[in-house]
Amino acid sequence: MKRLGIAVLAVAAVAAGAWVLGGDKLQFAMGGALINVGYRLQDPVANFDFVHEHMEPKLIWEEFLQQNHMAAEVRQKWPRTSRHPVIALVTCMDGRLDTNEIAGDTRRYYYVLRLAGSVLSEKEEEMLELAVNNGVEVVVFTTHTDCAAEKAAKNPAQRALYPNLVKAVDEREHRFQEFLERPTIRAKTGEGHLLVKWMDLDTSTERVAPHEQGAAGR
Repeated sequence: MKRLGIAVLAVAAVAAGAWVLGGDKLQFAMGGALINVGYRLQDPVANFDFVHEHMEPKLIWEEFLQQNHMAAEVRQKWPRTSRHPVIALVTCMDGRLDTNEIAGDTRRYYYVLRLAGSVLSEKEEEMLELAVNNGVEVVVFTTHTDCAAEKAAKNPAQRALYPNLVKAVDEREHRFQEFLERPTIRAKTGEGHLLVKWMDLDTSTERVAPHEQGAAGR
């Protein structure tokens, strides 16, 4: 633990030097390094409330509120800078996916849609179009490996249990194409003012790669 504390202080000292002497890119990279130190400190803490292996819903809710209040107090003292989003990121609701890690960026340049199976409905298509009309220039639509929604769609028993979910997964590609064909989206992509990409995410590393039919659910 003592070595970890020394390592944290060393990283903090280097980050302070980067802040003073380095350019924006170095400062950005050092900020990312400090965030990853935070991940490494928190990730090994297995119990949600730091004590109980299993908790009742009421206790989970109380712990959530405590953590929220602590985070809100910190944010009140050190407010974040607001940015105008330039990227809209569509991801699955899977808890293993962290949109900050996917983007490699904690700054507020992103609209984020978390959807089961990354399936768009008409209201999400409209929300994305509104975001584009408000200045978004890149839409990144993602699917990921080991997706529970995709597994359900491939399992006859689960298809019977979750008919609306699997129907949505079955329609996902159609919905994506439907979004591309919206007049505003088609015009902006044709004029080169908008990029729309479908990418596959490796759930374990969150690395993106161009979408291959059938690849994401493996």
